Amino acid sequence: MEKLVFQDKSVLIVDDDPDVLTALCAIFAGTGATVTTAADGNEAITRADADDPDLVVLDAMLPKRSGFLVLEKLKAKKPAGSKPRVIMITGNHGKRHQTWAETLGVDAYLNKPFRMERLMESAESLLGASE
Repeated sequence: MEKLVFQDKSVLIVDDDPDVLTALCAIFAGTGATVTTAADGNEAITRADADDPDLVVLDAMLPKRSGFLVLEKLKAKKPAGSKPRVIMITGNHGKRHQTWAETLGVDAYLNKPFRMERLMESAESLLGASE
């Protein structure tokens, strides 16, 4: 039985790959979190503004608006450590992108492919720290 580690938390998952969205939704489904999704950068901003999620799992490469521009918008004028906490996931293994994301205020950065356990450990760490 899954423990409800994210009871009363909300998670926005942003990825343009339907298989990734399905997998990430499935992994968060048993945690007690309220999960919403977006398939492009503009939808991500709209959803984040409407739902005020605790955590955003954000793909770096998205249609309409890149994950980096979404991250910049989500973190603009907010103090470090405030919600939403953002975990960026990307298939790009270049350090330049990671540095850019860190400059914009990303809370965690994972390269694809990654182990789901690693994602969940990052999420638990971030959501636990935001209490």
